Amino acid sequence: MKALFPHATTTLGVTVRVSVSYLPEQSEPARGRWFWAYHIRLENEGDQTVQLLTRHWIITDGRGARHTVEGEGVVGEQPLIEPGASFDYVSGCPLATPTGAMQGSYRMIGEDGATFDVDIPRFALIAPTVTP
Repeated sequence: MKALFPHATTTLGVTVRVSVSYLPEQSEPARGRWFWAYHIRLENEGDQTVQLLTRHWIITDGRGARHTVEGEGVVGEQPLIEPGASFDYVSGCPLATPTGAMQGSYRMIGEDGATFDVDIPRFALIAPTVTP
């Protein structure tokens, strides 16, 4: 699993795994636009069903500028994830620099009504022509 999802962290029984891919076909470096897709897998290793309510992202570009993105759910969904189950989605991130990073958290709610935040591990966004 590590090779497919090199970035992972677990918070209160929910593991967030991330893989990222640079998309040259959607990038226009001459116009100052680089684009990445990221694949997230949420795995519920706890003993109660959880639901993802909101997302909070901190996106940092290669110049150190930080941009915060918050919203309900992910890709238009607020998935319920039963114990032992997982939820996958793919989204994208454009940047005005060839390098950057993303990290954040998801607000979850358990069957017991308690809300909690699950960390999204920090991962780098690096265009292949740029060495880190």
